[in-house]
Amino acid sequence: MANMLQIGRMAGAALLALLCVLPAVPALAGNEVMGELVFDGKSKVEKTSGVWVDGQYVGYLKELKGSKKVLLLPGEHTVTVRQDGYRDFVRRVTLQPGEKVVVNVAMERGPTGVMPNVTSTVKISVNPSRAAVFVDGLFVGHVGEFEGAGRGMLIAPGPHKIKITLPGYQTFETEISPLAHQKVEVKTDLLKSDGTSTQSPLDQNGNERVAPPPEPATGPQRQ
Repeated sequence: MANMLQIGRMAGAALLALLCVLPAVPALAGNEVMGELVFDGKSKVEKTSGVWVDGQYVGYLKELKGSKKVLLLPGEHTVTVRQDGYRDFVRRVTLQPGEKVVVNVAMERGPTGVMPNVTSTVKISVNPSRAAVFVDGLFVGHVGEFEGAGRGMLIAPGPHKIKITLPGYQTFETEISPLAHQKVEVKTDLLKSDGTSTQSPLDQNGNERVAPPPEPATGPQRQ
């Protein structure tokens, strides 16, 4: 009888140990299933360009590595890279389980409007500085490009809508109406999302999957 009890205790201990190990298996398998996109750009233009994957902004090219690397489920994905004054770079990639695909980005200059003779300057100081900046629905870069001494954005005087977005944070929107030769500053700390938002991913114009407004005839310029 004592032998039977001893055998029962041993079986119970073995079962408990097995149950403690099992939950780790799916997590390991999940990591092996995910594919990874690696982005490569030669010049500062590419490295500071904004990256969208399947319509959602994920960050600017230079930062998408390490803890911010892009992991995706296997299958086909659409990559769009945007930069003010350049044509959109679009690639469709197909990822296999555990595969790492390198996307070599090369931006080409696009048509730009003529800057007015009189301009205003916008300084942007937002935390985190990796957030994307949109002016009147047009992606113009990330915050880090427009903050600090000697940096800014030249725009035409008058009313403009500023939108700043970053995955995991609440979108910040404001309106400005600078006078000619005036310098204005947009300063804030983005608030983290609570994780319960049901909003759809942002499109390339910083909107929640709605038709983008017409692009202004003259886009802002970096100072």
